[in-house]
Amino acid sequence: MKVDKMLSSDIGSMPATTEPDVIYAGAQKAGTLLPLLNIGVDEYAGFSDAVVSAYADKVRAGVDVPNYPQFRDMNEMFIKLMQGVEKAGGALYAAGSIKPIQGASIPEVDVIRRESANVRALSGREKVRLKICVTGPYTLASFFQAKTPGLYKELGNVLSGILTASLFKTRYAEVAHVCVDEPVLGFMNDPLLDFGSDGREALRAAWDKVCRTASVRGIETSIHLHNTSENLFWEVEPLDTVASHVGDPMYTSESTRHQLEEKDKNIWAAVGVTQFDNLIHMHYHTEGFEGEMPEKIAETWTGMKKGRIDPYIFLEEQGTMEKRLSKIMEFFGAERVTYASPECGLNSFPDYGVAVECLRRSAAAIKKQGLG
Repeated sequence: MKVDKMLSSDIGSMPATTEPDVIYAGAQKAGTLLPLLNIGVDEYAGFSDAVVSAYADKVRAGVDVPNYPQFRDMNEMFIKLMQGVEKAGGALYAAGSIKPIQGASIPEVDVIRRESANVRALSGREKVRLKICVTGPYTLASFFQAKTPGLYKELGNVLSGILTASLFKTRYAEVAHVCVDEPVLGFMNDPLLDFGSDGREALRAAWDKVCRTASVRGIETSIHLHNTSENLFWEVEPLDTVASHVGDPMYTSESTRHQLEEKDKNIWAAVGVTQFDNLIHMHYHTEGFEGEMPEKIAETWTGMKKGRIDPYIFLEEQGTMEKRLSKIMEFFGAERVTYASPECGLNSFPDYGVAVECLRRSAAAIKKQGLG
């Protein structure tokens, strides 16, 4: 499924612009009638304003298909939308059948749907296109006391239900892309994923269920990984695009190029480093610093918090992102690179404005390479 034009996007998270208590309380009231009944109006308004303004900032930064602004823990926010899940000893366990809470949808997406006319006006676009990120069934299962093949399938069904309730298309905005985020996958040997095992097939089926929920509605799909050593994702038929982090071997692998052609899938290019500690490390390494780097990073954070050090100096330049993207496009062919973005979310950034600037630079780099 080759493409005519590469688009810019982002992974989702941003530094909070509102107190966490307001964000979490407001999210609980989104998608309910409580604000209309004058219950929790202030919390909901604070949450809604934060989501709308951050989403509009992403659009104004030049991002073609921004993810909803994610200010909350990516795991907890989906667990809270499920019934049949209880916690004991720091771990989760299934208390009967796990299902979505009736009518459950993603609160941040509810806000953008409700405020789509306002979002459009603030963004200055004729119609805004939204990316939805869902925490994947493998990552969510890792928080449970007992992982089983049945748990993967159950979580896949639950996520499909939440996603179904979240998808929308209005006059001013629409969901254009759905991404399954699996940051835990591949970092340890998991017997449940042995070749030929029930667990492996169950996880593939769970991913298939989530992706197909979007694809049958004409919505593009992707998976975002932090490690690509486990290659089961290639077997998910309704999955369109695969994304990972800067420096992942996937981006220079002949095997990846072969899989893209054989499975008719595309690549999501990671163009910018987003772990701010890594950016600080890279900056001082380039300057020739030879001291103890952990201490230097800690000192830098203290300096930024006290206003003595400008955090913008650690951002990668647009040209660096352009070169990184150019290599990926040259290796796979421009027609196989559907999306590009910074490698991950930006919640590790020290300041909201610095995060927006990162998005602006990446979007500009992607636009320039796309036109080239």
